[in-house]
Amino acid sequence: MQRDPTGAFLMEQFARIGKALSSPQRLKLVELLAQAERTVEQLASVTGLSIANTSQHLQVLLRARLVNNRKDGLYVHYSLADAAVYALWRSMQLLGETRLAEVREFLAEEFDDGAEADAVTPDALQERIRSGEVTLIDVRPAEEYRHGHLPGAISMPVDEIESRLGELSKDGEVVAYCRGPYCLLGPNAVRRLREGGFTASRLSLSVPEWARDGHPTETSADDS
Repeated sequence: MQRDPTGAFLMEQFARIGKALSSPQRLKLVELLAQAERTVEQLASVTGLSIANTSQHLQVLLRARLVNNRKDGLYVHYSLADAAVYALWRSMQLLGETRLAEVREFLAEEFDDGAEADAVTPDALQERIRSGEVTLIDVRPAEEYRHGHLPGAISMPVDEIESRLGELSKDGEVVAYCRGPYCLLGPNAVRRLREGGFTASRLSLSVPEWARDGHPTETSADDS
């Protein structure tokens, strides 16, 4: 390879990452794959995209080396290439919150409702769970919970909350978490819990962030 004193070649390679992440649909796919491995068909169902369109977006991410895939029978499963991909997406979110007034206005409207759980360390949260002060519920879809969840969390997808309120105690606090700080499943769950007479708050922490900081996660196999 010839010398490139202007750095044009490197800039072109780095730009591949930016181009791959320049689509709202592809960012949504990254967020979903950070939660669990999924097939093209599963991703299409969650996002509302057609299978063909979903596959095209995944191919863009694949060419940029942001996702991996594997074939299992008739289905192709996709996953993030590694934790650095989610870290990049999280950095984009934080930068957007800092620099874009539209993002701040949206977050103030959707999340500034007093539903945020008090800031606690992971160790303190686990101690509160063990002591019975807090019941931690994972309101993501069940397949995401099975792939990995915070220790001690109960799987209670947001659309099942009303029918399962009897499983929860009103003696302590119920803390709900979903896919991360901007996931609307969490505030939705908190509203439903409060309407049911529970003291409830939202933990704005994702499973990938929890794992990134070196804290253990559990899977369905661990629970069995």
